[in-house]
Amino acid sequence: MGSIAAFARAARVLAALMVAGSMVSGCGKGGGDTGGSATNPPPPAPDTAGAAVAAVSPYDSGPRAAEQPIDPSKVKQGEALFTSKGCIVCHGFGKRITCPDLDGVTMRRTAEWMEHQILHPEVMTKQDPIAHGLLVQYKLQMTNQGLKPDEAKSVIEFLKHKNHEAAAAK
Repeated sequence: MGSIAAFARAARVLAALMVAGSMVSGCGKGGGDTGGSATNPPPPAPDTAGAAVAAVSPYDSGPRAAEQPIDPSKVKQGEALFTSKGCIVCHGFGKRITCPDLDGVTMRRTAEWMEHQILHPEVMTKQDPIAHGLLVQYKLQMTNQGLKPDEAKSVIEFLKHKNHEAAAAK
């Protein structure tokens, strides 16, 4: 049993090194996630490299995540998960690191879409046109961090909180 656990740890470390290596080598070009709502998608907005993500998703119709009240009891846990799971390595707020800038993401996406993307990124890039477009644009598969649904919801509440703070500061 000990050798299986050691193998699993080694596999996780190798996967983390592969992700870090791809980021160092420059894994994508582009700006932010610019897809619109499913009911009235805006024309594609170009990013800094001239590419755009415009698609309709079955998970992205309805009110935007930011249109729902923030659950303050989940914000701290969401922030801790965002940091401890390494999301900050790829995602920034108000700046692009290697993956989409998350400034305003809660006004671009529904909570349902974000939850699916957090919980099943490898499935989303195969089945969801928005997630697939982001993979094509950024050339980096989002890592599945193994979060549970309640943890994903906490991360979304943190994102809503960050986006609210940023909007209030403008």
